[in-house]
Amino acid sequence: MSEPRTNQSRQTRLAHDARKEELLRAVIDVCAREGISKLSVSNITKHVGCTRSLFYHYFPNKEAALEAALDYTIDAFIERLRTWNAGRTQGDIEGALDSIAVLLRSMVLQTPDLPKAISVGGDAVLYTDFVHRVAERCARYMCESTVVEFQRYHEVLIDHVFETFYVLISGLIMFIRSHPYTSTEVIKDIIASTLHIEGFTAKYADRNPELPATA
Repeated sequence: MSEPRTNQSRQTRLAHDARKEELLRAVIDVCAREGISKLSVSNITKHVGCTRSLFYHYFPNKEAALEAALDYTIDAFIERLRTWNAGRTQGDIEGALDSIAVLLRSMVLQTPDLPKAISVGGDAVLYTDFVHRVAERCARYMCESTVVEFQRYHEVLIDHVFETFYVLISGLIMFIRSHPYTSTEVIKDIIASTLHIEGFTAKYADRNPELPATA
């Protein structure tokens, strides 16, 4: 007798999540089409075709909705990192560097609608906060996944691992954004040298700490 109630509860939850996602997508679309300055509860509800009371069921105000939309956008970044991490070939560190350099460059230059709207709108404070969030979450993901896997086979040659990843990611985002023609090879070199893993690349194989020194 309890099964129908469980299914009903799950369906209600899924419907709830879908409605919230609709509102988040509306926030993104309104910002992309009209700019951050034009974002309002009325514009959001009009875009979705819902009542203001439904909006306030999920968010206390438009600022909270914008914050949630930023996190929603960053979720997509993290998912791309998960896909990259799952597709790596174990032991092929240079291949991983090549692919992460391509991924990071595309994530910055093929900017999703919301961060692009923030950037174009000239809201430096909001864009800086967005970069902080991206760097924070991406660095934590890398430390909890890729770094842990790397440590099983190799020594980690950097101190303050999370902080190093945070600075590396946030710095590369700003650098690539202001220098869009930077090659993936340069990005790869920056990542490798910052993390002290350049010795695992053909270019700097003589710096590999795991190879025996030659006289």
